[in-house]
Order: sequence, then structure tokens, then C-alpha cells
Amino acid sequence: MKTKSRTAFAVLLTLVAAALWAGCGSDGKSSGASSSTGNSTDRAFVAGMVPHHKSAVQMTVIAKGEATGPFVKTLAKNIARSQNAEVAQMQAVDSKLAGAGIKKGKLGTSMAGMHMDAQMLEGAKPFDAKFIAMMLPHHQAAIPMARVELAKGKNAELKKLAKNIIATQTREIKQMRDHAQG
Repeated sequence: MKTKSRTAFAVLLTLVAAALWAGCGSDGKSSGASSSTGNSTDRAFVAGMVPHHKSAVQMTVIAKGEATGPFVKTLAKNIARSQNAEVAQMQAVDSKLAGAGIKKGKLGTSMAGMHMDAQMLEGAKPFDAKFIAMMLPHHQAAIPMARVELAKGKNAELKKLAKNIIATQTREIKQMRDHAQG
């Protein structure tokens, strides 16, 4: 009888855990912050940051073939890896927000440094200096966008991502400035 009781108890625990994991409600709402919870600022953040990140990744593709020094080669590799992952994450969250009926708003930040033509890097001499000269303002433009998300956004996942963008790009800006100074 003990084995049957243990088995029944294990099944009951599994069912309770599954119900809790699924959010337990039939209304589709969970007690915690879901990834579909957000506002128009969250959608505006994604709408601005995704093309911004894609532009940086385009610059890194060119750097892969033309960078000469280890600093820019490593920096470009790191930017491509992190920003491609962030684009995928933002697009997944945005899809859920759109599915929840949340409309895209406006960030209200300057777009300076946002729309750089990565093709300007092709054949640039010295390449590494030109890459840094273009990537610095590009990174600097992302930080105010992320700050707006932190201040006005509601989606917990995007707010965490915005904090990471600020930290990462601030660190990379410092590294680029230090490298450029010698």
C-alpha cells in the first residue's frame, strides 16, 4: 500500500507542478510578469533597436574580412554574436506583444548615429580606425534608446535586455576609446 500511496502522491505533485508552471488560470493571465505584458514603448524600443543592431552586425560582417588588428576582429565578433542574439530575443518578445494587441508607440529619442551606411567601411584605409570611428556613435545612439525602455517600458524581459545593452555598449565604448588613444 505504501508504494501506491507514494505513486499517487508523486502523480499529484506532478499535476500540481504542471498547473503552476502553466499559470493555473483559464483566463491566460499568470501571477507573474509574462513576456506578453508590455506597452507601446516596448514595441517602439524593439522597432528602433532591431534595425540599429542589424546595422551594427552589417558593419561586423565587413570587419570580418577587412579588419587588420586583433582588437577590432575580436570586438566585431563579440558585437555580431551578442547583437544577433538580442535581435532574436527582441523579435520573439515583440511577436508576443503584437499578438496581445499592443500597438507600437514612439521612443522620442534622437536618431543620430542610427542610420550609418555600413558600405562606407568597404575598402576603408586604415580600416580598424574607420570601424571604431563609425561604431562609437552607433553604440552611443543605442544607450538613450535603452534608457527610454527602462524608464517607460513595461516588459520585464525587454527592460533586462535594455540594462544589458547599456552595460555592454558602455563597456565597448570605453574599450574603443582606450584603443583609439593608443
